Amino acid sequence: MNVFLPVKQLQTFLICFILMTISVSTRAADSPLLIKNLGEGHCLVRVNTSQNYLLLPVEDASPDVRISMIVNNKEVKNFDVRLAIHKVDYFVPVDLSDFSGKTVSFKFKMNSNDPIRVNLSPDNTACCKEMKLSDTFDTTNREKFRPTYHFSPLYGWMNDPNGMVYKDGEYHLFYQYNPYGSKWGNMNWGHAISKDLVNWEHRPVAIAPDALGTIFSGSAVVDHNNTAGFGAGAIIAIYTQNSDRQVQSIAYSTDNGRTFTKYENNPVLVSEARDFRDPKVFWYEATKRWIMVLAVGQEMQIFSSPNLKDWAFESSFGEGYGAHGNVWECPDLFELPVEGTNEKKWVLLCSLGDGPFGDSATQYFIGSFDGKKFSCDNQPNVTKWMDWGKDHYATVTWSDAPDNRRIAIAWMSNWQYANDVPTSQYRSPNSIPRDLSLFAIDGGIYLQSAPSPELLKLRGVSKKRSFKVNGTRIVKDLIPNNEGAYEIELSLKNQQAEIIGFRLYNDKGEEVDMQYDMKEKKFSMDRRKSGEVNFNENFPMLTWTAIEEDKDEMKLRLFVDRSSVEAFGDGGRFAMTNQVFPSEPYNHISFYSKGGAYKVDSFVVYKLKK
Repeated sequence: MNVFLPVKQLQTFLICFILMTISVSTRAADSPLLIKNLGEGHCLVRVNTSQNYLLLPVEDASPDVRISMIVNNKEVKNFDVRLAIHKVDYFVPVDLSDFSGKTVSFKFKMNSNDPIRVNLSPDNTACCKEMKLSDTFDTTNREKFRPTYHFSPLYGWMNDPNGMVYKDGEYHLFYQYNPYGSKWGNMNWGHAISKDLVNWEHRPVAIAPDALGTIFSGSAVVDHNNTAGFGAGAIIAIYTQNSDRQVQSIAYSTDNGRTFTKYENNPVLVSEARDFRDPKVFWYEATKRWIMVLAVGQEMQIFSSPNLKDWAFESSFGEGYGAHGNVWECPDLFELPVEGTNEKKWVLLCSLGDGPFGDSATQYFIGSFDGKKFSCDNQPNVTKWMDWGKDHYATVTWSDAPDNRRIAIAWMSNWQYANDVPTSQYRSPNSIPRDLSLFAIDGGIYLQSAPSPELLKLRGVSKKRSFKVNGTRIVKDLIPNNEGAYEIELSLKNQQAEIIGFRLYNDKGEEVDMQYDMKEKKFSMDRRKSGEVNFNENFPMLTWTAIEEDKDEMKLRLFVDRSSVEAFGDGGRFAMTNQVFPSEPYNHISFYSKGGAYKVDSFVVYKLKK
């Protein structure tokens, strides 16, 4: 039967009932895994083994259980896990390898503050029956929606990209990571390394929580001149630690990012502000100082330092500028040339939960920076969006990228439904990498996002077609053996059509409909019939952006993966990123016109494979 219990009574009854069941019925006295009931909602799991992992069964619908890991009577870490009560959705590993030959204890306690309705029948003991020790943890992909060429974690939850830095031929990608479940929590810095922005080597957790708090977003730099005293060429990570308050800390690596040592005098910067996070740091040559941009409430604050340890406040920016429907997050500040001119401008990126289509989006500001203050060229009421889709957030760029490139990547999800998307082994990929530039039009300067050229090496054999569309033109079977990962290049010329449209679809009737509305001067993408859409009411959506006036020739690149579509118009003058979850790949395209005709000068499909 279903029983509704007060939290304290439920904690005691649920945890101890389950764990006593193991102790009595499934664990022998000499077992390397022993579980003891301590009463009043406390239980102890004792491990005495040389095996590498304790595998914990997870059920996403369960409440969090706080787990304290204890070695030699000292807590070495703590984290939350949604331990399986009714069924096992997946397993997460707790690494024991550093404590081989020692007794490791785990103290369990349910830490939810809300009443929970749960079935307490005797057979609801999935966690207890399935918890086990192992020398290995299987990361073989079990997800049909896992992307082919977008980065995603092997397992667990991922959100904001962090600490992106290039050094000695390697791109380092750190990211907000929960290694103990596929929902947000337990924030660590995950880590991956690439030589080409496409193929990634998964690395162990780079920076883990400590007594100052969990590890929130931040950045990383190469300290070429040893200003911090950790060694010339050391990689320095600067990150927010989140506990009762948010503070800024640093850690350093002298082995090219393989391991990090936390600075013994952390934190290096504190504030009375409650929202005080996401430091982006860079070297400003004119003043010979490091600059830090921090998201503080609904503004950005700028600090400077000679050594990455001692920081002085310089200025703030944000009041009255841009969108303010939620706190500002994930700043980035960099200089770019304006194409076709001798001019350079500074760009300030800012993510917030107030996008043009609900919640997560990245806005930007164009202006100047003098080492102390950012001044915006835009009128205060102007908002410029970096991407016009629903799934492009926390956009930041690599430090020290080669050839003065400014390469950006974003978290490809939205806080409205990120915890609900239909995957379980992992949640959330990143966008493709994009090279940023500035262009001028109609008296304004705008940010351009073009797919990074490294993506060209993914292309396989293609076939070029051209034809006229006056009504409907269907192209079946876009590529042989379609696994859902391909790129489409389109070159279009209008011949008095009011609507230039095309829809990707599969044999299940699922589709993504895109069109240029030549009267309204809009490009749109409609995913309301794209596949699985009912897991969250905010997911079905049509997104759109304005296109240039009096433009009858359009170029478009579409990057399609197993669970996303990214559109780039005219070299990246607009970008639109949306997740999709079709039951099978979109393998057909239907071109259509309304009110006239148009010509497809070039239609090319490339199968993409790493």
